[in-house]
Amino acid sequence: MKLTQKKTIKDLTIVVVAASILFVQQLALSFIPNVQFSILLVVLYTRVLGFKKTTFIVTIHVIAVNLFSPLGPVSPVLMPAMYLAWILIPILLSTVLKKLNSAISLSIFGFIYGFIYGWIFIPFTVWFLDSPFLPYLIWDIPFEIIMAISNMLSILWLYDPLKKALIHQLDQTYHQLNEKSSATS
Repeated sequence: MKLTQKKTIKDLTIVVVAASILFVQQLALSFIPNVQFSILLVVLYTRVLGFKKTTFIVTIHVIAVNLFSPLGPVSPVLMPAMYLAWILIPILLSTVLKKLNSAISLSIFGFIYGFIYGWIFIPFTVWFLDSPFLPYLIWDIPFEIIMAISNMLSILWLYDPLKKALIHQLDQTYHQLNEKSSATS
């Protein structure tokens, strides 16, 4: 097998494992409303793995949540909102917010994004599920605050150690790949 084929297989494996981690942690913490490490992980994946791989991870995650969640699928009408809410993170961090790199600046982003995430669902919920706007917005505020604080603290405390561990693991993986390729040449 050529080096590029092996690298492609490793890249695909990394994407699938990252999507699995994203899915499992969300399910494991689902008993606590809006407390999860999803934003932390998508931010981490965007910064370490890049836009393209993170886009695949988010796509797999949204499909997995809707197909395999034991809590039941999200309404098909809300799937576009869910996808938009998750894919917006790598889009923002790869374009207009690409200079945000420190745990502090990313934790502020995570805090703000806790509200943005909730707001993305409002038009879909109001329009397609015929929910009244103002009561829905008011009812959702405590959950947005919980998500904002959870995002901020998880990024602030865990981003740097997870980034270091992920980069170390990726370096080892690709170093082994290059050694095996050199040995077979």
